[in-house]
Amino acid sequence: MTENLRPNLADAQRKAEALIEALPWIQRFAGTTMVIKYGGNAMINEELRRAFAEDIVFLRHAGINPVVVHGGGPQINKMLDTLGIESEFRGGLRVTTPEAMDVVRMVLTGQVQRDLVGLINSHGPYSVGMSGEDGATLQAIRRGTVVDGQQVDLGLVGEVTRVRTDQVDSLIDAGMIPVISTVAPEFDQDGEPTGAVLNVNADTAAGVLATALGASKLVILTDVEGLYGAWPDKSSLITSITADELREMLPTLESGMIPKMGACLKAVDAGVGQAHIVDGREPHSMLLEIFTAAGVGTQVVPADPAAASTK
Repeated sequence: MTENLRPNLADAQRKAEALIEALPWIQRFAGTTMVIKYGGNAMINEELRRAFAEDIVFLRHAGINPVVVHGGGPQINKMLDTLGIESEFRGGLRVTTPEAMDVVRMVLTGQVQRDLVGLINSHGPYSVGMSGEDGATLQAIRRGTVVDGQQVDLGLVGEVTRVRTDQVDSLIDAGMIPVISTVAPEFDQDGEPTGAVLNVNADTAAGVLATALGASKLVILTDVEGLYGAWPDKSSLITSITADELREMLPTLESGMIPKMGACLKAVDAGVGQAHIVDGREPHSMLLEIFTAAGVGTQVVPADPAAASTK
């Protein structure tokens, strides 16, 4: 009988050790807000979707205020293909026509958000979905991009210039988990609404929201292990980088990584304690990055180490 119990005891001890290791990080971040950008394979793989929802509920019960910001690239692509609407990316951003914008709004708020809210709420009545349009929480101006030195018109694509945090703050104060889709009303240079709605990159929107909320962390889920110093050499994975080091490196990155790392850099420059790029293809990778000493992704910290509560 004793022999049969030993493997179970050893397994239980490992679980207890993991909880003890997490304790200092739970103590440090309890009561703070963390903004998590949900995307990539974590959105389309059923096991990963459920694991992400569990992670968000864990954060909430650990005393942390999670705020989820999501895109929906794979789902938008699928619906555009189904409807026969052409779409292309320039400089890592989707060129968004009026027809594509209708699909973006429908998929983000009507499909992706509802699915995630449902998964989180399967653990209890925790989550509330909202759009960047609701109460003009995200306010944007139209933007283009530069590709190979040439200015490119991206259509109905916006850059968030202002965040109204009152609705998000109210949800957090009520113990709820906001889940925010990244479409935003357009405002002109005088700060007046134009009546148009813009497609906003979820990575950059999450970074701006993290800054506005005074978040302790910005966490971006992606489909790579983290930031590589010499892509595609996977042995060049960078586990920690300062804002100044990233600033120098940013122009050399692959186009798909520029919005993610740019969002991390801007957030840390603006006072967010840390920003993290985490491999969303691995279940519970977000918790490992936040609550273990080693972490599993890449963390961006301020140039002045004293300004960051680093691991």
